[in-house]
Amino acid sequence: MTEHLMPLERAWRTCATGLCFSSFGLGGLLLRVLVFPVLALLPWSATRRKRICKDVVHYAFRLFVWLMCTSGVIRCEVRNAERLRRQGLLIVANHPSLVDVVLLIALTRRTDCVVKAALADNPFTRGPVRATGYVLNDSGVTMVQGCIDSLRAGNNLLIFPEGTRTPADGQIRLQRGVANIAVRGGFDLTPVVIRCAPPLLRKGDKWYRVPVRRPRFVVDVQEDLDPTQFFAAGADDAMAVRAVTHALTEYFSREVRRGGA
Repeated sequence: MTEHLMPLERAWRTCATGLCFSSFGLGGLLLRVLVFPVLALLPWSATRRKRICKDVVHYAFRLFVWLMCTSGVIRCEVRNAERLRRQGLLIVANHPSLVDVVLLIALTRRTDCVVKAALADNPFTRGPVRATGYVLNDSGVTMVQGCIDSLRAGNNLLIFPEGTRTPADGQIRLQRGVANIAVRGGFDLTPVVIRCAPPLLRKGDKWYRVPVRRPRFVVDVQEDLDPTQFFAAGADDAMAVRAVTHALTEYFSREVRRGGA
């Protein structure tokens, strides 16, 4: 792009970002007011209704990702997407941007998430959160068991073990929740490494401060990891959880640096 057109292109991306955010909020409100109440009236079991609501969110997020790419807000490359076309996956990803959760749910059907309890009361998000039965992070023990139950029911489970977006210094610090689920439930991990350059919507960033260049997301779905490789046989759960958390921290730190090299 010629230099004299760059300010114009950036101004357009600022407007398009605002349009996307507005569309996201409006879409969440429409799902809550129109779509999910209708689905609740149909004579389905609670399990089937939640599964269908998860797929509604999946397709809504696919539409939103298409809007972001088509309007020029982002570019996106997905590697090894076929690895997400399975069921019962414990998907664990780093979290460089606010967009990450949308990208991964758009790529994965029948997906549960661990979400902040406050989202169940937010007028724009409580419709999807309650209709889908997403796991709330309001209690550690209850949350872990809810995640295990979801995976055993055949759902996919998406977790960002950092608990929040990666800070601007790029230092990845993981909480122990996902390791608890993997160890206590006996699940393999499906790691997804997300890279975004230049950075977009990091923790503390304002939505209207768009980068000079259009951000490019690379979503790299890697091979499954067996958590038992990270701790000795006979280790108790607490030791195993610490070992898996440490190994995952090193894994994501290494893979993110490798992509930026």
